Amino acid sequence: MAFAAINNHIPALAWWLLLANVFWAVAYDTEYAMVDRDDDQKIGIQSSALFFGKYDVLAIMFCYAAMLGIFVTIGQLMEFGYYYFAGIIVALGLVAWQYQMIKKRNKSNCFKAFLANNWIGCALFSGLVAEYYLHVKL
Repeated sequence: MAFAAINNHIPALAWWLLLANVFWAVAYDTEYAMVDRDDDQKIGIQSSALFFGKYDVLAIMFCYAAMLGIFVTIGQLMEFGYYYFAGIIVALGLVAWQYQMIKKRNKSNCFKAFLANNWIGCALFSGLVAEYYLHVKL
């Protein structure tokens, strides 16, 4: 909405950000769905964990990789520097940590991974803010 309000149109960058957001949402929603898989199956609700089946962890990691890949591409196109990419590297580390939590499909750990997504957002946001305030202003 901010892009449209400022530019009177929606640039390609906004669509790429939306796509990254969709991949991220599918990833963390599937982590949450892994917690409720048994209940969803009993009552007939089709969740992303049921949809992906035995490939749920692979699908989550693919979605995180796609999201981070889009952010890397955006950073290159915008000619961002070290601070932005440092945020992405931290987010990648957090994704690796989440993989360790979800790989055995333990419900408690899947829920913890779901809740930990705010740290991924924090890393990405911090990298972007640092890029603008420490790099661009210098």
